[in-house]
Amino acid sequence: MRVDFSKFSSVKIGAELEVAELNEVCDFDGFIIGKACNLLVGTPKQALAMLGDEFDYIKLDKDILRIGAKTSAKDIFAFAKKHDLKGFELCGSVPGSLGGLIKMNAGLKGRSISDTLLEIGTSNVTLSKDECGFAYRKSDIKGVIFEAVFRAVKGFDRGLLADFNEARKNQPKGASFGSIFKNPPNDSAGRLIEAVGLKGYKTSNCELSAKHANFLINHGKGSFDEAFWLINLAKSKVKESFGIELETEVVILN
Repeated sequence: MRVDFSKFSSVKIGAELEVAELNEVCDFDGFIIGKACNLLVGTPKQALAMLGDEFDYIKLDKDILRIGAKTSAKDIFAFAKKHDLKGFELCGSVPGSLGGLIKMNAGLKGRSISDTLLEIGTSNVTLSKDECGFAYRKSDIKGVIFEAVFRAVKGFDRGLLADFNEARKNQPKGASFGSIFKNPPNDSAGRLIEAVGLKGYKTSNCELSAKHANFLINHGKGSFDEAFWLINLAKSKVKESFGIELETEVVILN
């Protein structure tokens, strides 16, 4: 199938590309597209694919919760809230589908999607949480994630949800990836980008947000080249001024 990334991705940048659909557990040597919430797509050399609707499900059996990798964060959040399950409060603030959230170990304020995870099912093998190599905003998972199994723990935390919602208030509106860079240890990527004078810096169509410098905003007709140039400009300026190598949270396919 053809996917127009200028309409599909959260940053609204990209061309129309051919994307396969996987409707069963299988091997795939390429890149899996979820909701494209932290993805900048140019002209990738690897094959692209999406999971079919067979992997969009939530199944609760006593204290075990099985979720298909295509299931959206908002659906997981709604289910957890309805069934009073803790560990998924962040899904109300983090966009995307489960596979992508697990692959990047998405989180907020010290909490991560992997906190109550038991195991994942991939195209190759079932991996326990300890075998996934989770760290800050990353994992060592190989292969395609098709399913995740969580411990169902009662106690949806509305206080934590309020904290997450408050943290999101300072984030800019508009077409973006969310955060461009991971925060380096004991510092903030946004603070560093602002310190080198790039907060609010614009090309003709893209901007390092004047509200939060670690957000790239597409003002309507942004291109891959513009976004890529701005990301690398911020990275090089921070490296030059502070000796810190910023690591992208955004996945760049080119």
